Amino acid sequence: MKRAIPLIAIFALAGCATPEVRLRTALADGGLSQRQSSCMAQRMVDKLSLLQLRRMASLKNLETERASNMSFDRFLHNVRALNDPEILSVTSRAALGCAISG
Repeated sequence: MKRAIPLIAIFALAGCATPEVRLRTALADGGLSQRQSSCMAQRMVDKLSLLQLRRMASLKNLETERASNMSFDRFLHNVRALNDPEILSVTSRAALGCAISG
């Protein structure tokens, strides 16, 4: 029984990913590079509600191309498909900010 407790704790902690980590993963799954996903998630996480962050996680279901082949225009097309103007605005501003900052 003593061995089961540490394993349970490890699995419990694994499910406690922060919203920023989940958003970063959703952006990467949606077709962006790891660098771009990380930069954008940092800028977006405090500007979207938890429901909007969950909707962003659905981007991985829209992926039709390999991430390395997806253009940013295609990614924004997928974001527009969420039909949430605030998500689109926040995503676009974060992308622009990350592009400018290098």
